[in-house]
Amino acid sequence: MLEITPNLYNQEPLYLQLYNYLKAEIQHGNIVANTKLPSQRSLAKHLHISRNTVDAAYQQLLAEGYVWSKEREGLYVAALEKGYFQMGPSLFESPPLMSQPEQELMTIKYDFNYGDINLKDFPYKIWRKLTMQSLNEENAHLFLYGDPQGELELRKHIASYLYEARGVQCSADQIVIGAGLQHLMGIVCNLIGRNKLFAMEDPGYYRVRYLLKDHGIKMKPIPLDDQGIQIDHLRNSNIKAVYVTPSHQFPIGTVMPITRRLELLEWAKSEDAYIIEDDYDGEFRYAGKPIPALQGLDSNEQVIYMGTFSKSLIPSIKLSYMVLPRKLINLFKRNSYYVQTVSRHHQHTLQLFIESGHWERHLNKSRNGYKRRYEVLIKAVHQIVGDKVKLYGASSGLHILLEPNNKMSEEELIETARLKGVKVYPTSIFYASPSEIKSAKVLLGFANLEEAAIERGIELLEAAWFGK
Repeated sequence: MLEITPNLYNQEPLYLQLYNYLKAEIQHGNIVANTKLPSQRSLAKHLHISRNTVDAAYQQLLAEGYVWSKEREGLYVAALEKGYFQMGPSLFESPPLMSQPEQELMTIKYDFNYGDINLKDFPYKIWRKLTMQSLNEENAHLFLYGDPQGELELRKHIASYLYEARGVQCSADQIVIGAGLQHLMGIVCNLIGRNKLFAMEDPGYYRVRYLLKDHGIKMKPIPLDDQGIQIDHLRNSNIKAVYVTPSHQFPIGTVMPITRRLELLEWAKSEDAYIIEDDYDGEFRYAGKPIPALQGLDSNEQVIYMGTFSKSLIPSIKLSYMVLPRKLINLFKRNSYYVQTVSRHHQHTLQLFIESGHWERHLNKSRNGYKRRYEVLIKAVHQIVGDKVKLYGASSGLHILLEPNNKMSEEELIETARLKGVKVYPTSIFYASPSEIKSAKVLLGFANLEEAAIERGIELLEAAWFGK
């Protein structure tokens, strides 16, 4: 009998594991064409599984043409075109005892994930109460489709908050609520035109770069200096939109000074172009006053302002918003195919959360908590690692960058840290041309780590990178 001994080890249905194993063996040439497969009975007995399981796997292979049936004899392997499938070991050869994420969870003690927030301080009981309140029968209208721009009362609260906290000049009528930055950026691409040339900071948020590519939009990466995006690279280039993070450049952490902001606005005016201002964590600044939004300086309506509740509230709610100049909001309204993408119940819950004063209290508590974590992180880096690393990141946001002076590559920095039980994150993904990076840096988020864990994590990084 043909030797078939898959390791049926994961949580998928047994027939699916057997099917995947046989398909991979056939694709890779380990079971050659015209080989007869074992009978259902013999293979079931050999593997200690039911005949129904074997039959289901065989039927799927037969349906997809990997095997063919010969009357009264059984199933034979079909002849596949040579070279079509990549040759190599079977996908089921030497299977891990657990998946890579599961293995990593067993070894990682301190995860400096820059996408996390502090979940312990979230007001669960209050949010639950307000959610139930939004589900009352008196709010039955929330079960129907809503305004494509989002709930009006929530937009009014957002407009008021943006003016008071970020200096944004807008009315509720200019705000569009949507399910995350990527969805809103897709709308912006439609409004500005996919045949236009876009630009973004390099390094910059890689998901925006991929989104522009997926939309078929030509994108020009623009280098940074110590004040942010370099305006000279924008001039005389026919660029019609540029994506920037001026209040806390992602990922470097630079704060764009007023002189560079005015230069950028002047460029947009002279070129009749738009500035897409992403203010994703502008609420969190730990020294001095918060930096006002670029949009507040704009007197020519060239800035599209984008914000989110992902960092200041919870990521899973997927509630983001943008402030459109009047020309673009009018165009948005004329495009009647747009619909609201955020649950009206979530919007109403957030409205109640803001009206009852819980939002302001939660934001202040979060800001104070993140400030403590930030200060512990910076102190630990200075005291434990000292001048053996270069630190990037202004006193704001929820992450920093470290550039160790040890000549390790980015991969080596991440792997040596992992072996010590610490997870740090690459920065190369944020560059349009990673091969041109001169020195390796890694990104450390700190929002969801306790202060003692931050200190211990830095101690382990020092040992991993400098041999103690």
